[in-house]
Amino acid sequence: MQTWAEKLYASPAWKHCRESYLQSVSYLCEKCTTAENPNVAKIVHHKVYLTEENINDPEIALAWDNLQAVCQDCHNREHHAVNDKRYIFGPDGGLVYVPPTS
Repeated sequence: MQTWAEKLYASPAWKHCRESYLQSVSYLCEKCTTAENPNVAKIVHHKVYLTEENINDPEIALAWDNLQAVCQDCHNREHHAVNDKRYIFGPDGGLVYVPPTS
């Protein structure tokens, strides 16, 4: 978490918003849940990413139409898809960039 976001995520407003939103979708991932395979959502993701410039705008930070309940795997895919970078640990223990495959 970015330092500039800590205040929002510790706030009662966010905690209430997050919990209410998760309850509204029955704690199910909105990206990958199917009737045959329900997946628990533990993360409330901002569709429009929070930035230092918009974090104090309640229409971005707290509005339900900007939120999506997701599981950890879907959240990771969302953020990896944005920067499209993957890394592994190399033989010397350092990070090595792995280019995406087509």
